[in-house]
Amino acid sequence: MADVEIDRDVCKLVHEFARRLDVQVRRVGEEVGLTPAQVVALRELSEPITARELASRMSCEASNATFVIDRLEDQGLVGLRHHPTDRRAKEIVLTDAGVQARSGVLERLNRTSPLVSLDRDRQESLVELLRALVSE
Repeated sequence: MADVEIDRDVCKLVHEFARRLDVQVRRVGEEVGLTPAQVVALRELSEPITARELASRMSCEASNATFVIDRLEDQGLVGLRHHPTDRRAKEIVLTDAGVQARSGVLERLNRTSPLVSLDRDRQESLVELLRALVSE
C-alpha cells in the first residue's frame, strides 16, 4: 500500500515535470513558428504512421490529430500516401521540408529538455520507473 504522503509528493512532482515539458514544447514552437501540437506531432513522426497512431502518440482525439496534420500539410511539412497494407488508411509522411523541420525541433527539444540535468543512466532509470508505473 502506497504512503499517502509519497503519493501526494509524486503527484506534485509529476505535475510539475509535465508542466515544464509543456513550457519547453511551447517555447520551441514559438522559436520555429509552430503550435505546440505541431511540435509534438513532428516529434512523434519518426516513421510513416496513420492519423490514428499519431493521435495515440499525441494523447489526443483522432479529429485533433487530423486538424494538426492538415495544418502541417498546408505548410508543406507532411504529405499523405496510401497505407501499404490497409487500403482504407493513409499514412502521414514527412516531406523534405518536414524532415528538416523535425530535425530542428528535435535539436531544440534535446537542448532544452528538463532531463538535461540528469546523466544518461539516471534518464534511463527514470524511463524504467515510469514504464513500470504505467504498465500495471
